[in-house]
Amino acid sequence: MQPSGQASATTVPIGSDADLAWVRQQVRQCAAALGFGLVQQTKLVTAVSELARNTLVHGGGGHAEITPLDNGRARGLRMSFVDSGPGIRDLELAMTDGYTSGGGLGLGLSGARRLVQEFSVETEPGRGTTVTAVAWVTQVPASRSGLG
Repeated sequence: MQPSGQASATTVPIGSDADLAWVRQQVRQCAAALGFGLVQQTKLVTAVSELARNTLVHGGGGHAEITPLDNGRARGLRMSFVDSGPGIRDLELAMTDGYTSGGGLGLGLSGARRLVQEFSVETEPGRGTTVTAVAWVTQVPASRSGLG
């Protein structure tokens, strides 16, 4: 069941580096339209860059599903990255800061998790992986009078 006001998902194939740029652009545009601030947009695009690259490099390609959310109290964005690759053998290890299976900095999954409010991974060796990240529009704190 979709929350009220939820738009349909946009599916973007991930099969090349050009697709990674397209996914980032789609997320930024959607986030801006939903009212995410510039810092929040940057965090989302950073998380999406990591997750989309993992889908391409480790999962052999797949697709992203970008879904605007509106539960009546808050607006948000759900981003799912789906592949049919080899899956993640040891998810706990893969979520550890500093772990890398590809020679990178080891901040992909754990770093992306810190940039969003909700994060889940469904994986099964030999059957692929789905990583879902959800971020909600947060309000900018009111400025404090007397500072400056």
